[in-house]
Order: sequence, then C-alpha cells, then structure tokens
Amino acid sequence: MSTGRIQFAEQNGTFVLKFVGEVRLTLCTALDATIEKIFSALNFSNIVIDLTETESMDSTTLGLLAKLSILSRQQVGLLPTVVTTNPDISRLLQSMGFDQVFNIVDYPLPCPECLDDLPAQDQSEEVVRAKVLEAHRILMGLNESNREAFRDLVSALERT
Repeated sequence: MSTGRIQFAEQNGTFVLKFVGEVRLTLCTALDATIEKIFSALNFSNIVIDLTETESMDSTTLGLLAKLSILSRQQVGLLPTVVTTNPDISRLLQSMGFDQVFNIVDYPLPCPECLDDLPAQDQSEEVVRAKVLEAHRILMGLNESNREAFRDLVSALERT
C-alpha cells in the first residue's frame, strides 16, 4: 500500500493543494489546519485542488474537501477548482455530489515543483474522531445518497 501526502503552495492569492497517492484519515488534521490557514489569509483569491496523482481518498478527506468548498462560498463567494485526470477519482467526486460544489476540470496544473508537503501533525484520538465526525456530517449535507451512506458511521461516532 502506498502512502499518501498532501502538498501545498500559495502564489498571488491562489492556494493549491495537491493530493498524491492514497490520501487518508492520517492526513486529516494537517489538511484541516491548512484549510484554516487558507481562510485566514488576507490576499485570498482562488483555491485549486490537484488530484491528478491521487490514487484514492477516504470519506474523511472528501468531507474536509466539502468543508473547504462551503467555507469558500461563504467567505468569498468562490467555487474552488478540482483538477482530476483519473476516471476513478472523477466518478467518486460525481457520486459524492462534488460537481455541485466544485468546478471540476481535467487538465493538469503548471508548476508542480512549487509545492511543499504539509507537515505531519500529532493529534489525540479525540481530536481525530472530532475531525472525522465533522467531515462526515458535511458529506451527509451534500445529498440524500451521502446521508444514507454515512448515517450509521456518524451515529456510531456520536456515541463514542
């Protein structure tokens, strides 16, 4: 199993997140911290998520991406752009309703060498559980299919 990573860059108010490999729960706190960093920036103008090298993403990662889109619309009235050239990832995004909350394009971005890896973050089990719960609640809010798919998981997390 390959490890995943998330890379990040900012230039002239455009924030770029690039997901590489298998992006899973273990990266959720670093991703969430970066989302907070993006929305605290004063020179914010665009967000691009590059999934051209993404092999897979778990539902927590998808939920945090949905959070990013919701915050972007609320704070600056902007739909972020997702770049995907992988048919499996494109189908996953469609099935989650991401075509409603992102501009999805299929051409790669310039300047991949401008990106730096997000630093790992050590978080308690309780903090990670809270992030997982938040991410899945956001996914449930996107459409009825997601609501059904994640209802039991959210109920179980709320009980712990």
